[in-house]
Amino acid sequence: MKTFTIRFLITTILIAILFSCNDKQKEDFTSDKDLDITLEFPFQNHSLAVDERVNDLISRLTLEEKVGQMMNGTPAIERLQIPPYDYWNEALHGVGRASAATVFPQAIGLGATFDADLTYRVSSAISDEARALFNATSEKGNYNRYNGLTFWTPNINIFRDPRWGRGQETYGEDPYLTSILGASFVKGLQGDNPNYLKTAACAKHFAVHSGPEQVRHEFNAEVNQKDLWETYLPAFKVLVDAKVEAVMCAYNSTNGEPCCANNYLLTDVLRNQWNFKGHVLSDCWAILDLYVAKGKGGHGTVTTQAEAAALAVKSGVSLNCGDAYEALPEAVKNGLITEKEIDAQLAILLKTRFKLGLFDKKGSNPYDAISFDVVNSESNRALAREAAQKSIVLLKNNGILPLKTDLPKYFVTGPNATSVEILLGNYYGVNSNMVTILEGISAAIDPASQLQYRLGAMLNQESLNPINYATGNAGNSDVTIVVLGLSSTLQGEEGDSIDSDTAGDRLDYDLPENQLKYLRDLRTAADKNTEDKKPIVAMITGGSPVNLSEVQELADAVLYVWYPGEEGGTAVADVLFGKVSPSGRLPITFPKSLDQLPAYEDYSMKGRTYKYMDVDPMYPFGFGLSYTTFTYSDIKTETASISKNDKIKVNVTIKNTGNVKSDDVVQLYISDIEASVRVPNSQLIATKRITLEPNTSKNVEFELTPDDFEIVKEDGSRSIEAGKFKIYIGGSSPMKRSTELGAAKMAELELTVN
Repeated sequence: MKTFTIRFLITTILIAILFSCNDKQKEDFTSDKDLDITLEFPFQNHSLAVDERVNDLISRLTLEEKVGQMMNGTPAIERLQIPPYDYWNEALHGVGRASAATVFPQAIGLGATFDADLTYRVSSAISDEARALFNATSEKGNYNRYNGLTFWTPNINIFRDPRWGRGQETYGEDPYLTSILGASFVKGLQGDNPNYLKTAACAKHFAVHSGPEQVRHEFNAEVNQKDLWETYLPAFKVLVDAKVEAVMCAYNSTNGEPCCANNYLLTDVLRNQWNFKGHVLSDCWAILDLYVAKGKGGHGTVTTQAEAAALAVKSGVSLNCGDAYEALPEAVKNGLITEKEIDAQLAILLKTRFKLGLFDKKGSNPYDAISFDVVNSESNRALAREAAQKSIVLLKNNGILPLKTDLPKYFVTGPNATSVEILLGNYYGVNSNMVTILEGISAAIDPASQLQYRLGAMLNQESLNPINYATGNAGNSDVTIVVLGLSSTLQGEEGDSIDSDTAGDRLDYDLPENQLKYLRDLRTAADKNTEDKKPIVAMITGGSPVNLSEVQELADAVLYVWYPGEEGGTAVADVLFGKVSPSGRLPITFPKSLDQLPAYEDYSMKGRTYKYMDVDPMYPFGFGLSYTTFTYSDIKTETASISKNDKIKVNVTIKNTGNVKSDDVVQLYISDIEASVRVPNSQLIATKRITLEPNTSKNVEFELTPDDFEIVKEDGSRSIEAGKFKIYIGGSSPMKRSTELGAAKMAELELTVN
């Protein structure tokens, strides 16, 4: 208190001096770099408790200023020396929409790595770059949108249906995999300093949100309690436990209540049951949906903007992405909400900026020292390459892969071979060195080899010219590498996918017909000489499952490469030519057709994902081939039965029985075979990525806890029932389709829980 009194007196004297000066003197005084003088308010004193600082700042704001600080683009408050700040920033797989930065593989590609440690390293690199960019831009006084430190990522919605265009932003269909990768991403973004956040992460979209895109502003997702608590909420709970700083409420309604005014989700679950302490923000312009009438693109919950703004704040939404909160002063005037209620939500929100050090003197927190040379550094590019390598999934190989680098002639073709767009996915950054697939292959092969390239086919348009000279190369080349698939022009978010007439959703599950026709023509040309048929390797880009049945039939090898980021071309070449063995695993089931799935609008999990699908898919969850072979044997536990309170260790021996060094993604699943209620066919409980040299073995140990044997009942409650359980360990999910496609047989045992 004594220190503060002295500072207050000094500040008062300085202000008096300042106001007695003429304009030129004021300019000289306030810009003098040699004077170590700061006009301090208590909220600027980083030695005070955060709550004390927040309360001091709020006490100095007018109602209009408070409201201005609760919308994403906050204005400057010059009399308090507060610069402008925009909460809207993106970092889904690299700092996005800002300055040049490292572009890592799209989130679904990270999902395919099944690697929480890699995900943590990626997000740590992203947050380093974010701080470096913020340090540089704020030093120049640039406070534009996308230059900040509050990132609205990760997207931890469950990719329950391959038609959803934004599924590429998620880590896949499984709650456990989504949880471990999402938590790692949050920890990497936010850092480990006890006093400061490196950046602030956000879990979105809360909750039960995965399309359809065209009606997302008015759609009502109906979900039963079992599916809610078994599938849609677990990842959010894990991220809350990991201290994620923010949660974004979704556009849609869930069970009849708009998510941004959903008392059950925001109050009962998020605040009361989970004890979430961070701030809640709306998806962009979602507050407007509260008063736009039903049938006209909204929920029609209330009738005016003031009512919508008041309802959202009362529901616990501290931050409005958009401008609906401009009506809050009117709402106060009309008695819809009190200024005290606004203060309470603003206090929650401001804590984030204080924890980021945004009200502290430059140099007060350790992240101020992160320099610009980390941005797209060699080490970060190497990390992007590693992530892309580990994401690539080998779906078929008749022995043609890996290719030699010194074949006489290679033919690279297809609509995505030279595309930068397919490296990016959505919510991306950019830089000056984006390696396309053609560039990666060109750099990898022997300089004496011939490399031919032809586009061959458009992405989604039949050629107007019926003559196509490209196909002939498939008959006179040693190998044809055709790069087909999707891009963000065909799938993604409403308003982003400019070649989609379904708002970015993929309601047609097939590859574009012109691509398939081109592949058929290539096959015909490659097989023209029946005594010397030439191989075709198909690479598929995309962020979702797609019908590959004809590709599987026509190509000799099939690689799914996702949207692989800035080093995508290099990583593809690394796998194609055997520098590394493919080790990606599918984080989502590929059905044979949409006929195998329920209606897109149906949020019931019955018939969905590997957990509840009762038909054989095209490719199962967790599936992916290698250039070597593995066996799983000697699975054992300490005992054949346990009590409901016991932990138990499970051991298995994995052997690389081939002649290639490779990673394996070891997956453990549990199936409750005597449950009294509907339960998953099996569910992923744990996973570990290991590396094995040829003809070597490793013992892998998992520890299972009582939680791993819980079932979710129809009312959403959890319990452990006595009975028999099966434990499976292998390189894919325990569907018979896995072994039909070449996956190794899983090790399994039965365990009794008493």
